[in-house]
Amino acid sequence: MSQYFDIGAETLWNPSNGASRMFQRQVAVFEAELELSSGIGPMENDECQIDPAFFEIFVNALLARHRRTGHAILLALSEGFTATVLVLAERADIRLDWAQLEAAPEATREDVNVSALAGMSAPAEGGAWSEGLREKAREMGRRMPR
Repeated sequence: MSQYFDIGAETLWNPSNGASRMFQRQVAVFEAELELSSGIGPMENDECQIDPAFFEIFVNALLARHRRTGHAILLALSEGFTATVLVLAERADIRLDWAQLEAAPEATREDVNVSALAGMSAPAEGGAWSEGLREKAREMGRRMPR
């Protein structure tokens, strides 16, 4: 059995039921964290419609939050979800402003490790950050059937 994540008549992803269920639960977590709707609708009859307008806002907010976070555990917990969402966004032709995302965050970094404050570690620079995330998304995309 599998389920479908669609925009209109186009299928972006056709995961197994288990992967779909876990992804949907993570969507709810990140919607709460970002205080935004993802645009990912409910699963009905094994199909889920994604609203591209809401999804674009959600994806850009998710990436901006990921970029501002300097906490190694939070990054590890969110990286797979963020890469999965990035695959869906790319398949949906969602516009992402990578130059702006790669720039040094204007806001204070969120959830920074105490060790980072002591100079022991720091988040990757913009280009390295985006390339690492994009590579993870490419890797995930090869395993995300349509």
